Amino acid sequence: MPHRIHCRLSTTIASLCLAYWSLSGWAVGQSPQAKAIAAALAKPINPADQTLNDTKAFVEARIFKGPSVKTLDEWTALEHQMRSRALSEVVFRGQALEWVDASTKVEWLEVIEGGPGYRIRKLRFEIIPGFWVPALLYEPTNLNGRRVPVFLNVNGHDAKGKAADYKQLRCINLAKRGILAMNLEWLGMGQLATDDNRHWMINHIDLQGTSGVALHFLSMWKAVDVLLAHEAADPRRLGLTGLSGGGWQTIFYSALDPRVTLSVPVAGYSSFFTRARFPSDLGDSEQTPVDLGKVTDYSLMTAMLGSRSALLTFNAKDNCCFAADHALPPLVEAARPIFKLHGREEKLRTHVNQDPGTHNYLVDNREALYRMIGDVFYPADAGFNAKEIASEAELKSAEALSVALPKDNLSIAQVAINLGRDLPRPEVGRLSKVERRGKLTQILKRDRLSVSADKEGETMSDGLKTTRWRLRVGPEWTIPAVEFSKATPSKGTALILLDAGKSHGSVLVEEMLAKDYRVCVVDPYNFGESTFATHGYLWSLFAGDIVVLDNLGSHKSQAVRQAIRAVGARLIFLPPYSPDLNPIEQAFAKLKTLLRKVDARSVEENWKSIGTLLDASPPQECANYLVNSGYAPI
Repeated sequence: MPHRIHCRLSTTIASLCLAYWSLSGWAVGQSPQAKAIAAALAKPINPADQTLNDTKAFVEARIFKGPSVKTLDEWTALEHQMRSRALSEVVFRGQALEWVDASTKVEWLEVIEGGPGYRIRKLRFEIIPGFWVPALLYEPTNLNGRRVPVFLNVNGHDAKGKAADYKQLRCINLAKRGILAMNLEWLGMGQLATDDNRHWMINHIDLQGTSGVALHFLSMWKAVDVLLAHEAADPRRLGLTGLSGGGWQTIFYSALDPRVTLSVPVAGYSSFFTRARFPSDLGDSEQTPVDLGKVTDYSLMTAMLGSRSALLTFNAKDNCCFAADHALPPLVEAARPIFKLHGREEKLRTHVNQDPGTHNYLVDNREALYRMIGDVFYPADAGFNAKEIASEAELKSAEALSVALPKDNLSIAQVAINLGRDLPRPEVGRLSKVERRGKLTQILKRDRLSVSADKEGETMSDGLKTTRWRLRVGPEWTIPAVEFSKATPSKGTALILLDAGKSHGSVLVEEMLAKDYRVCVVDPYNFGESTFATHGYLWSLFAGDIVVLDNLGSHKSQAVRQAIRAVGARLIFLPPYSPDLNPIEQAFAKLKTLLRKVDARSVEENWKSIGTLLDASPPQECANYLVNSGYAPI
């Protein structure tokens, strides 16, 4: 029978001392008591993989699965909902919404000689005001007024960036096939590989209340805008491809921008469910953007390509991540039925590289790309040849491909710093402490969790009782704690949390005991004993499980709250106006459209028209409004 935890936070205590110190190596005290304390703190309480297993269970229970769909209309409604929520809640959160509306500044610079049939035009453009990225346009020289396909080529975590040989060869081969090919520099790579452009720094932007992944998304969005503005661009033939982190960019952007008609991600992503079982696939901060898992999953994002064309390329013996045997099947299983609903099952294709089979975008994978381009963009061209055109002699150095950037160019870190200068927001300053705490609770999606404890052991030595606890926090989490108490009454309880974990707390524990405190040392999530061997910070980016309600008074009643929490769900209210998530808004939109057509000119005429027009929304259509807003069909 679990004991009630003596040092839980909700207990009324005479004094509470929170010691949150960065202690990397206190010297162990010399007294017998200090040695006993150190030994108790150093001994593990949980199994080594407890936090990892708890986190897997937590994540898998909360990843968005979506309702089952049987018709194209049902899928279209779900796709619209996922895309809308991903853009509004994940990509364009906070200040990022204003970045969308900023005009794109593009500067075309020098043109350098390429090779037979193409030239290379250097350019730079702003992804947000003051943040320029370099790019290269491989432009065929024989366009002659023709409309031709365009292809955006993104790269992964390769320090060479746009100068990587395999990426240059791909762009050259596309240009020689008459395709406008942009070679885009990725943030943190190549020319942008600076200490203040590291990818994990997008989480600093997230902490300012703005989406960090927006920078990655806008870089591709603006690049597509530039490509499609070219006089020879055929907007019906827009492709996107990249390796590794470029593969992630490809699926993430393609799913959310319907302008992309051919998507070819290479060894760069897997379902969140797969990632929970294969930590090699966890990726980097941008691949697990805040809250993406609560609105969609990468398997569903693959299915979002169903009205277009996709080639999913993976490597059989990938020595990095996303190996074909575990990453590819769940994606195909989710996407193929949707391609079939669109009558385009043959437009979903896969390619598994066997030679060399490692993490690559070499000749075999490139020729798979060319074959797909021939089938999708040149279906009537019997002479289209998918064999790679040897072009190694045309490769250029990073220096030759360098694009001049402003000296005061922004970086990821500087964007975060600039956003932080406006904090706290004026409206927050007007709130009381209680109101601010409530707002923070809502942002963090934090709810009160029940706490119980299992006693793992107890010892008594020289008047000091040491009790080892496994705290059961909510339905998933198991947290280790050690309690120290004397036989004499205490002044209160000191709760100790240390960056380096409880094993480094012996001196501090002895100090607080000497002041007649009872002491509880806890290793919360991702601290000390509760840390991960690898990728710890990425697990915390996965989404929470929430219940979304509007602000109707009855929805805030105690009975409703208890009923929702009784099934382990979390309760968060919509903002005062959230049309994308409110089904009635769709009915209102239709009604207002019909009213405009009636063109009634008096209050009485409007009331009569409304009474008649309401019949224009039959029950099934009203049910579709629910589905389109993201609620499962009843």
